[in-house]
Amino acid sequence: MLRRAAQVALRRRGNWTEVLHARAFAAASGQDPFNSLKVADIVQLLHDGNIDFRDCYEKAELVERLRGSMNQLPVPVRNRLRLLTDPSGSEPDPSIPTPFPNQHLFPDEQYVVKLFNESRRNVAHITSFRSQPYYGFSLNPVEIPAGTGSGFVWDEQGHVVTNLHVVEGQSRVQITLSDNKKFDAEVKGSDPEKDLAVLKIDPGKQMLMPVQVGLSSNLQVGQRVFAIGNPFGLDQTLTAGIISGLGREIEAQGTGRKIRDVIQTDAAINPGNSGGPLLDSQGRLVGVNTAIVSPGSGTFAGIGFAIPSNTVRRIVKQIIRHGRIVKPRLGLAIASDVQGLTLYGKNGIVIINVDAGSPAHNAGLRGVHQAAGQLYLGDVIVSVGGQEVTNVEEFLSTIEEFDVGDLVPLTVDRHDPSTGRSELKDVHVRTVAFKQ
Repeated sequence: MLRRAAQVALRRRGNWTEVLHARAFAAASGQDPFNSLKVADIVQLLHDGNIDFRDCYEKAELVERLRGSMNQLPVPVRNRLRLLTDPSGSEPDPSIPTPFPNQHLFPDEQYVVKLFNESRRNVAHITSFRSQPYYGFSLNPVEIPAGTGSGFVWDEQGHVVTNLHVVEGQSRVQITLSDNKKFDAEVKGSDPEKDLAVLKIDPGKQMLMPVQVGLSSNLQVGQRVFAIGNPFGLDQTLTAGIISGLGREIEAQGTGRKIRDVIQTDAAINPGNSGGPLLDSQGRLVGVNTAIVSPGSGTFAGIGFAIPSNTVRRIVKQIIRHGRIVKPRLGLAIASDVQGLTLYGKNGIVIINVDAGSPAHNAGLRGVHQAAGQLYLGDVIVSVGGQEVTNVEEFLSTIEEFDVGDLVPLTVDRHDPSTGRSELKDVHVRTVAFKQ
């Protein structure tokens, strides 16, 4: 009967005073609903209501503090208390907001927590092993951990992307997903010149959560980014920062080839973060964390680099489809930087030879040729797609941005031996697959 009186009072919207009277009456009759609360619930209610309880040591003291602070509790906290003390009563009043689990956080904090909880499911912890001889009582080789890194789920078929240097040369690779389930992985393919590798696992009935891929071409200096990875083996670590610079160049580990248009960030990236995702404020992949500037220490010094997602998308697509990188070619041979400077006298890509029947030949490009015992320049490429190229590395990197079958616009400086003059000409060459 007494409990029924409290329920009737609870159903009267906003009449909290009547609720208090009903519960006080119930308490006087030995049926205090506050005493049914768990200590953890009371502590959470006081915390979310900004009520100080540091001097409360016993549950009775916590209950008394909660009861004496009813008029100070925000409406959402009162609503939660109502559900906890009378779960069999009426449904929650829809006009009273249900408290957010992290309501004590500021909105920007809630946003970061939500982003992490949604994005962490895409991230993988990668452990590599190498075999070495065992010199004890057995001649069989043993596996020892060789290192750890990070990666992320690319699709539901089990493809996982990481840096090549995380897995290169190892005898076995193991992937641990966010739910701690472990899978052996095989290297599907890689691009040493971009320090990227695609791994493949058999997920079975495991439901994978692929990362959402954004456009790195839309990035701006100053916008917020987040890195999730496993620095020093500490899995599921989140760091935040901003984009500090765009269009940087770094050398790929192992090959020394330049990786262009790299993203610079001050989000903390340490050993073990390699291969992990760099995310924008919507949780979309904009880069793959790959390197840091670390003068002598090997740890983060405020400058990290990530391979842009546009490059990653192009490389991963080719590896999944072909099992290797299918590089576009034009069908011409070019001089080295030193040779070109000697022949041309200034920066440019000197064409030495054009393959017969190649796209370059069909487009009318010319190589170095001899006439009357004298060597004459042919065409010198000075820009690709409207972008100036001054050395071989820039030329090759720019061409690799195109897919097989794309029409590549070139500007060439063409020398006419009959007049001794040069003129700029625009030529379009359709790429074909490079045969390895």
